[in-house]
Amino acid sequence: MRAVILAAGEGTRMRPLTESRPKVMLPIANRPMLEYIIDEVRRAGIREVTLIVGYKKEAVIDYFGDGSQFGVDIEYVVQERQMGTGHAFGMAAGACDGRFIAMNGDVMVSAAHLKKLMKRREEAVVTVKEVADPRPYGVIVADGGRVARIVEKSAEPPSSLANAGIYLFSASIFSAIDETRPSPRGEIEVTDSLQRLIDAGKSVGYEVMEEEWLDVGRPWDLLAANELALKKMKGQIQGIVEPFATLKGEVSIGEGTIVRNGAYIVGPVVIGNNCDIGPNCYIRAFTSIGNRVHIGNAVEVKNSIIMDDTKIGHLSYVGDSVIGSRCNFGAGTKVANLRLDEKTIPVIVKGQKVDSGRRKLGCIMGDDVHTGIGSLINVGAVIGAGSQIGPGVLVKGEIPAKQKAIK
Repeated sequence: MRAVILAAGEGTRMRPLTESRPKVMLPIANRPMLEYIIDEVRRAGIREVTLIVGYKKEAVIDYFGDGSQFGVDIEYVVQERQMGTGHAFGMAAGACDGRFIAMNGDVMVSAAHLKKLMKRREEAVVTVKEVADPRPYGVIVADGGRVARIVEKSAEPPSSLANAGIYLFSASIFSAIDETRPSPRGEIEVTDSLQRLIDAGKSVGYEVMEEEWLDVGRPWDLLAANELALKKMKGQIQGIVEPFATLKGEVSIGEGTIVRNGAYIVGPVVIGNNCDIGPNCYIRAFTSIGNRVHIGNAVEVKNSIIMDDTKIGHLSYVGDSVIGSRCNFGAGTKVANLRLDEKTIPVIVKGQKVDSGRRKLGCIMGDDVHTGIGSLINVGAVIGAGSQIGPGVLVKGEIPAKQKAIK
């Protein structure tokens, strides 16, 4: 059995976080989300992996190499132009000589579910998840144990069985892809190819996912995925923890990291290598701190992802946020994460205001952002890479890349 994983897309809805890295390399609990998928693939007994790469492919290839360090054998296929999921899966035709697992690189999956799929014998099997609100997803219409119809996102979905983006395919999918016409947005969609199989009378089944499922489609989904990963983590201390620092629960401290006196850390929390933490800071549950990060005196960080080489200066607060690499927070920078009316927080995604569905959400910050002392960042702010926020400035909404927000 082989696994084909899509890792070619930028993930435009994840901007500004993907301006310098492909979506599948965004960190969850200090590991790329793609690494979690490959780990579950290996645990399911699959050793042959094909990665379809494209946007900033070097980041994927440099990290995973031939796959030997991850217990698998990785082959790369380059999709120069991202022309849809069907086109991407179709590029693996030369690598697949039988049945294979196929999945998007931005969904969390378990080895247990993959093993269930591998036992199925239909021409194709679609993983589905029962969801309360299916409007953001494509759904299937079931007829007994078979898929009768696949419906893309709709304001009035005909079912609550969301397509989870995880499939079992036989070789027949490739001929169906070859015969699939581009969708209205000009892409070859694998769901259209599956519908061709259904219309041709082929057996297309579905497998309901019992485990928790997460489609990491927008920046705040990283926080939910980070929480899931940290809940499974066991703490270990490889760095230095000074005598008057307090660690509670599952806390992981990387090599070369020092946690200074007065630091108070409540797990689950992961802190990478060569970090400088404290003194007298408060790091709260479900926080991931990358490598070479500095958390200063009297800083509080809660339920956030802080990427490599970022410095958060003293007297700052960061809550429910995703902060890119090499950012620098001036002293007293505050990130708001709760509206006064406590309603859910909207965020600008691809120029459109989208309800995050979260009551608590801070900011989404790209790489290389600098803030001045006393900067204030309002709930749901999106700050483009390389931007500068001046001392005492209040930022809200969206700040484009490499812009200056100065009083």
